[in-house]
Amino acid sequence: RAQVAGGRVAEPLSHGITEQLTALGFTADRMKTGTPVRIDGRSVHWSMTTPQYGDEGFYKFSYLPHIKRRLRQLPCYITYTNKHTHEILRQGLPDSPLYNGQIKSIGPRYCPSIETKIVTFAEKEEHQLFLEPEGETTQEYYLNGFSSSLPLNIQVEALHSVPALADVQIYRPGYAIEYDFFDPTQLHHTLETKLIEGLYFAGQVNGTTGYEEAAGQGLMAGINATLSLQGKPALILARDQSYIGVLIDDLVTKGVDEPYRMFTSRAEYRILLRQDDADMRLTPIGYSVGLATEERFNMMESKRMQRDSLIQFCSDFSVKPALINTALEKLGTAPLKQGVKLRDLITRPELGIMVLAQHIEALQQQIESIEYSRRNEIVECAEILIKYEGYIERERMVAEKIKRLEDVKLEGRLDYSKITALSTEARMKLEKIKPVTVGQASRIPGISPSDISILLLLLGR
Repeated sequence: RAQVAGGRVAEPLSHGITEQLTALGFTADRMKTGTPVRIDGRSVHWSMTTPQYGDEGFYKFSYLPHIKRRLRQLPCYITYTNKHTHEILRQGLPDSPLYNGQIKSIGPRYCPSIETKIVTFAEKEEHQLFLEPEGETTQEYYLNGFSSSLPLNIQVEALHSVPALADVQIYRPGYAIEYDFFDPTQLHHTLETKLIEGLYFAGQVNGTTGYEEAAGQGLMAGINATLSLQGKPALILARDQSYIGVLIDDLVTKGVDEPYRMFTSRAEYRILLRQDDADMRLTPIGYSVGLATEERFNMMESKRMQRDSLIQFCSDFSVKPALINTALEKLGTAPLKQGVKLRDLITRPELGIMVLAQHIEALQQQIESIEYSRRNEIVECAEILIKYEGYIERERMVAEKIKRLEDVKLEGRLDYSKITALSTEARMKLEKIKPVTVGQASRIPGISPSDISILLLLLGR
């Protein structure tokens, strides 16, 4: 068992930053997280694992048509621990920093260590292990599900008790990490600290864990620091605009009681935050602050125009029973008794635009008029908007209703300590967080609807 002070792997630690900031009035605490063992794929018995293949098709990270997927698609693999594995792991619990009192800080609920899982879910006889390749050419695999701070000999023995890993060799054992963080309610939505003008926090320092979470915060902190230096208005993404907006609002409004991860379940507007239209939501914003080029913006507008043209065609084109009924019966859906708009057929679960295009020549011609390099992407966007129109519109209406509270400014207008009609908890929470709007106040844990009504009454609303 080893314990070392340091930064990231192979980097030195930083001295004195926490002490300097707490001396200036910041509140700090400790969190813990862990990382799994890395193994040599050449020593795995792959025939005893189950492959898990990735998505095929046109999907990629970039919306730019000229950027192609370059990496070869590699599968992940699943195997499982067993009762013997758990017996070995239990033997090491007295030497685990997570259980012997050596580490007392807050740990993640959603990515527990293997020793946490065998204690919390003692009745389970197996836990899933997910073997993920670390790269296209390396033999190194990340053993998701085996995060641990147990001694090296226990980790190795436990791994060898899994049939697929009976002869496995490891590159690096799992280990636990402790780090300082600062209560993120000490931040504005720009990620600028409330105590020190011009100082921005992003990443694990705000109590988050995860690469995407850190990258998203770093992007927004950098944008707002630059806008501030340029004397321009800040950029704050709303909860119905992006997951980054949800992430930051959760942090600065609610704080954290465990390492924060961004999950879709945290977003009340999940239907509006779909991946198929992320470019439609965010490219205009990126363009407005100088991060998206005019070429990218024009390509997005071209995509929107082609998508809307296809939707309009489907809304206008009438389909007669004689044209489509034979195909509908073959596709396992009810035949038409009278003519309907093409859009109505697309809403059926069994049907889609590409399927119908095989039987409706005019639709096929409309699809062929779409830019070839983005055809599948645009057709899918149109189909999603047609199929889920009711759900999307209903969620947009809810978002607009809630957004009205975001227009009611609170900051500096009320002395909460003197509002006796508010609960004691509400006064304390409002004094601590100092919400900018009534909308933000409504999301603070412990603030009730009656508290919001009182605030609106006092503001003359």
